[in-house]
Amino acid sequence: MPSRQPCLARIACRVAAVLGLLAVGFCFVPAIRAQQGGQNVVTALTTRAVGGISIDAQGMLTNTSRDELGKLKRVLADALQPVPDGMNQTAGLRKVSLRGLEVEIKRCIDAGKPLPDAVFCLAGLQRIQYVLVYPEQSDIVLVGPAEGWKADPRGNLVGATSGRPLMLLDDLVVALRAAASPNRSVMSCSIDPTSEGIKRVEALAGQLRAGPQAVAAFQEQLGPQQISVTGVPQTSHFARVLVAADYRMKRVSMGFEPSPVRELPSFMSMINASHASRNLLPRFWLQPEYGPLVRDPDGLAWEIRGGTVRAMAETDFFDANGIKHPTGKTDPVSQRWADKMTQCYDQLALADPIFGQLRNCMDLAVVGALVVKENLTGKTNNRLPLLLGSDGVPAAKLDAPKQVASKATLVRLGRRTAIAAGGVQINPWSVVERSQVGDGLKAVHNQSASKQRTTWWWD
Repeated sequence: MPSRQPCLARIACRVAAVLGLLAVGFCFVPAIRAQQGGQNVVTALTTRAVGGISIDAQGMLTNTSRDELGKLKRVLADALQPVPDGMNQTAGLRKVSLRGLEVEIKRCIDAGKPLPDAVFCLAGLQRIQYVLVYPEQSDIVLVGPAEGWKADPRGNLVGATSGRPLMLLDDLVVALRAAASPNRSVMSCSIDPTSEGIKRVEALAGQLRAGPQAVAAFQEQLGPQQISVTGVPQTSHFARVLVAADYRMKRVSMGFEPSPVRELPSFMSMINASHASRNLLPRFWLQPEYGPLVRDPDGLAWEIRGGTVRAMAETDFFDANGIKHPTGKTDPVSQRWADKMTQCYDQLALADPIFGQLRNCMDLAVVGALVVKENLTGKTNNRLPLLLGSDGVPAAKLDAPKQVASKATLVRLGRRTAIAAGGVQINPWSVVERSQVGDGLKAVHNQSASKQRTTWWWD
C-alpha cells in the first residue's frame, strides 16, 4: 500500500517553510478635490498599500516602500473633508438609516455632486450591534459604536480617538449584493502553491544544502503562488480586505515580520524537530465566530452578539504529484498558535487595522445575509435599489489579485519541510440560521426610532 507521506518529507535541505506572501491593500479616499479644466472634480483614490504591498495590472503583488506609504498618508489627510458636527463625537450606539442613506445618495446623484466623506464612512460606524426594522417608515436601521475619523500613519481611515478602522459604504454594498445574488456562496480567499511548483521543489531539494542559495533556489522553483477569491467580486475592496488579512496572518506566523502583539509569537518560533510532523503543512485560516442572533418576537429587532474572528488550523499533506490534501486534523503546535491568535485578536485588530477591517466585513456580511434571509426589504416595502441593485451605487473596481512570488525561510528541522497555506472563509448564512428570542430588544427598537428626524444618521 503506497505511503501517504509527502514526497517533500524526503527533502535533504532544512527548509522549514516556503510561504507565498500576499498583501493587497486598498484605501478608499472618497473625496480628493482637484482643479481640472477649471472645474472642481471629486475623484476616488484607490491605492494598494494596506499590508505594504502593491498590485499591478497583471495581478502580481510586490512590496510597497515606506516612502509610498508616507505619501499615501499625506494625500489622504489632505483630501479628507472636516468631520461634520456631531459625527466627530464618540457614540456608543449611532444609528444609520438605510432609507435615509439612499435618499442622501440620490440627492447627490441628481445634483451631479460627489458623495461626501461621511456617506462613504457610514457616519463613522465601527461595528454593527443591532439591525432594526421599521415597516411604517420603510426603513432598516444599522446601529453600533461610532466616532469621528482620521488618517493613521499607514493611510488607513480609523477612529479619531480609538484608532479602530471604519466601516465603508463600498463594503456594505458588496455584502448586500453578494447576499442577494442567486448563488449564496461562502466568501473566501486562498493562496496556494501550484502542483508544478511543488514537484520542481522536490526535484531540486536533494541537490542543495541549507543556506541563502537554497532559499533563493526554492523560492524560484516554487514559483508564483495562485490567489483565488470566491463569493465577492475579485476586484472589490471587500476581496482586498480578505486577502490582506490572510497575508498579514502569514507574515506574522512565519516570522517574516514582528508580531504587533507581544503575546503572539511566530509559529516558526514555536516548532522544533521533535514536534514537527514529517508531513508538516500547516494551514491557518480565519473565520467569523458569533453567538446566536437575538431577535424580538416580531422579527423587527435583531442583535448581533459575540462577533469575533477565530483562527483555525489544520495539517495538510502533498502527494507524489504535488497535490495538496486536507487531513481533517491538526498538530498540537499549529493548534496552539491558532488559539493564541484567536485570544489576541482584539489586540491585533487595534495594532494592525487590517484585522479590524476584516471583522467589519464579517459584520456586514452577516447584515447582508440577515436582510435577505428574513426578507427585511420586503417587510419595509423598500428594495433599496441604490444599495442592492447592480445599477445602483457603483462599487470600487480594482486590479484583481492573481499571484504572488513565493518566499522561503530556514530553520533546523532535520529533513522536514513545511509549506504554509491558509486563507479566510466567511459563511454568514451559518450565522443567521441560529437565532433566539431575547428580552430588551423592544426597548432598543423604540428608543432608536428616527421619529421626525430628517437626517440619515443620529445618536
